[in-house]
Amino acid sequence: MTELIAVALFTLLAVISPGADFAMVTRSSYAQGRRAGLAAALGIALGVQVHVLYTLFGIAVLISRSPTLFVLMKTLGAGYLVYLGYRSLTNTQRIRLDSQEPVSAAGTFAALRTGFLTNALNPKTMLFVISAYTQVVKPGSELAINLAYGAFMSLAHWAWFSLVAVFFSSAGLRKAMIERQVVVDRVIGVALIGLGVAVAMAGIR
Repeated sequence: MTELIAVALFTLLAVISPGADFAMVTRSSYAQGRRAGLAAALGIALGVQVHVLYTLFGIAVLISRSPTLFVLMKTLGAGYLVYLGYRSLTNTQRIRLDSQEPVSAAGTFAALRTGFLTNALNPKTMLFVISAYTQVVKPGSELAINLAYGAFMSLAHWAWFSLVAVFFSSAGLRKAMIERQVVVDRVIGVALIGLGVAVAMAGIR
C-alpha cells in the first residue's frame, strides 16, 4: 500500500507540472478541436509505456551507467522539443472557426502520433519513470505489479491531459485563443524551445 501511495504521489506531481506534454495538448485542442486534443492525450499516455518498458527491462541501468547514452537520449528529446517549438513559432496557417468540419481521421492520427512522440522523447518523463521505479519497486518484485504501476502512470496521464483537452477545446476559450493565434502560437513555441534548450544545457553540464 505504501508503494502504491508513493507511485500515486510521484505521478500526480509529474503529470500536473507544466511541460512539453501540456503545451502540445493545449495547442492541439484549441487549434484542431476536442477530438484532436483527446487523441494527443491518448498518445501521451501510450508514450509513458515506452519509458515504463525500457525501465522494467533494464535499459535504465544502462542509462545510469553510461553518461554518453544518457546525454544522447536527453539531446534527442531536447531536439524534438525545439523542433516542435520552431514549428509553432513559424506557423503561418490561420485557424478558422467558420468551418465546422470535424478533424479528419488522418488529423486525429497525426495528433495521437505527435502526443506519443512528445512524451516518448521527453527526458522529464524518462527521469520521472526511472526515479519512481528505483524508489518504490523492490528487487524481485512481481512483473505483474510493476506493469500495474506503469498502467497507473499511463492512466493518470490520460485522465489529466484529457481534462486539459476538454478545457482548452471549449467553445468560448477556443474562440478567444484562436482570435489571438499568433500570440498563443508564439508563447507555446517559446515555451517548447525553452524546455528543449534547458534539457540540452542540463545534459551538457
